[in-house]
Amino acid sequence: MDGPRTKVELFAAIRRDARVEKLSIRELSRRYGVHRRLVREALTSPWPTARKPMPPRASVLDPYKHLIDSILRADLDAPRKQRHTAKRVFDRLVDEHGMEDVSYGRVRDYIRRRKPEIWVEEGRGPPAVFIPQTHRPGEEAEVDFGDVCITLNGVRTLCYLFVFRLSFSGRPSTASSSRRGRKPSSKATSTPLKCWEEYLVGKFATTT
Repeated sequence: MDGPRTKVELFAAIRRDARVEKLSIRELSRRYGVHRRLVREALTSPWPTARKPMPPRASVLDPYKHLIDSILRADLDAPRKQRHTAKRVFDRLVDEHGMEDVSYGRVRDYIRRRKPEIWVEEGRGPPAVFIPQTHRPGEEAEVDFGDVCITLNGVRTLCYLFVFRLSFSGRPSTASSSRRGRKPSSKATSTPLKCWEEYLVGKFATTT
C-alpha cells in the first residue's frame, strides 16, 4: 500500500495511527519519516498550515518603478498628445537616470500592467473589465441605413439602403430602392456584403 501522497493525507494518517494504535510522537515521526514538529502540528489540526507566499523576486527594474509611476501619474492631467509612450518613458530613464541592463520590453510590460492600476488608485475610473455579450434568438437586432451611389446600366444612380442584422445569428437582411422608381427589394444573406455596388447592381438587374 502506498503511503500518503499529499500533506492532508499525511496528517490524516498520523492522526489515525495516534488514535487507533496509540503511537507516540516519536514513533509517528519514525514511521512517516517526518520531524516531530510536523507530527505535533498534525495532532493539533487536520489541516496543514498554509504556506507563506513567496516574496516577489527582485527585478532589475525595481529601482526605477517609482519613477515610472510618477510619470504615469503626471500623464493623467497632461493633454493626450503630450502623454508618454512606453518608448518615451524608456528613453527618459536611460537619458535622465542612467538606467542600464533593463530592456525596453520589460519597461513596456510594466507600464501596460501598471497604468490601469494607477487610474484606479487615483480615482480616475474603474478597472478595465470584460463583459461578455449574450443575445437570445429574436430579442435584439441592429439596424443601419444610408445612401449608396452605383453605376446601373451606365448611369450613376443614387440608392437607399437599409440593413437589418439579427444579433443572435448575425444574419443580415437588406432592403434597397432607387430614385428611378424601381420596386424596393430585400434579401437575407449569411455572409457580409463586401461590395454594396456589385450587390445593388445585381439586385436592380433582376427587377428591371
